[in-house]
Amino acid sequence: MGLLTKEIERAPCTVEISHCFESLHAHVRFNNGAVIYPGDEVKVQGPEIMAAFGEVVSEDREAIIVRASKLEQIWTRLTGDFEVMELCEFSFSEEVTL
Repeated sequence: MGLLTKEIERAPCTVEISHCFESLHAHVRFNNGAVIYPGDEVKVQGPEIMAAFGEVVSEDREAIIVRASKLEQIWTRLTGDFEVMELCEFSFSEEVTL
């Protein structure tokens, strides 16, 4: 992998979708042990998976991993903290309202 080039990798994966009162989540587990690094993109192949309320659905799929170039990895590491801070909202006031 070069400074400006990207690599594409295919990996078998298991997708788990939970739509329960206790947990609402979607997880992708790579069956070949692939690891995702900052700046990498992952696209899971196949049709949309829907789970009705109270169900946990698990399916085997294939994922396409587009590895970030070295320059993109460095940029993501440098700017990632700023992007996370955009999700935070801070308020410093004496009154508490709900």
